[in-house]
Amino acid sequence: MEYLQMTKSNIEKEHICCALGAKQYEQAVIEKKEWLAERMDEGLVFYRLNERAKVFIEYLPAEMAWIPIQAPNYMYINCIWVSGKFKGSGHAKQLLNKCKADAMALGMDGIVHIVGKKKYPYLSEKRFFEYMGFESVDQGEPYFELFALKWNKEAVNPSFMKTKNDHLVKKKSITICYTAQCPFAGGVLEELRRVAESKGVPFNTHRLKTKEEAQNAPTIWTTFGIFYDGEFITHEIMSVNKFEKLLTRLMKVKI
Repeated sequence: MEYLQMTKSNIEKEHICCALGAKQYEQAVIEKKEWLAERMDEGLVFYRLNERAKVFIEYLPAEMAWIPIQAPNYMYINCIWVSGKFKGSGHAKQLLNKCKADAMALGMDGIVHIVGKKKYPYLSEKRFFEYMGFESVDQGEPYFELFALKWNKEAVNPSFMKTKNDHLVKKKSITICYTAQCPFAGGVLEELRRVAESKGVPFNTHRLKTKEEAQNAPTIWTTFGIFYDGEFITHEIMSVNKFEKLLTRLMKVKI
């Protein structure tokens, strides 16, 4: 099957796989497209299957990534996603090979990606990356792992940066830090706000708007992070019901 590369000239009219046809996320998709177009000037590449499907990869030079990592001369994968009937057809491998070919053509030393220590929503499963030759090079609390594929064995191992931007996270409240990188993140905020307010819990959001801000964020996974009373809780973009259950549990713990 054919893969289509998103460019600044076609991104406005083409879909970007996420939130297909969902009105709730229309504005978030527009913001994601704007974010992608801006990042393309910094080397971001986005390939998707030329179908109405959730099959794509998004990557850029790690120095430009909106993530607190140190990975000089590596390519960083923002997201790789193959879903539905297209699973098991070799798309993930083919998309990853596109990333590898681009990185090698640019003289880079390897590829880096964040996975979960076990299976988590919105995080890649590490089994596939282990199969493709990636190795764990660093770990971050509470459940993140940094995986790297190195073809220059003399290259430095990538690592997570130690950041602590506590001023972004409010005490005695829910704080959500996020970027425009995932439409699902921005698209759920108002629903989650209503849940928090119904329980009398102050609700704050902070959109990370620059690379520098994201690279110094209080969470490794800058796409979306939920904090409660100043502590990181989860990266998961939750449904209303799941968020309500989470709040109920957190409030009991704090009593």
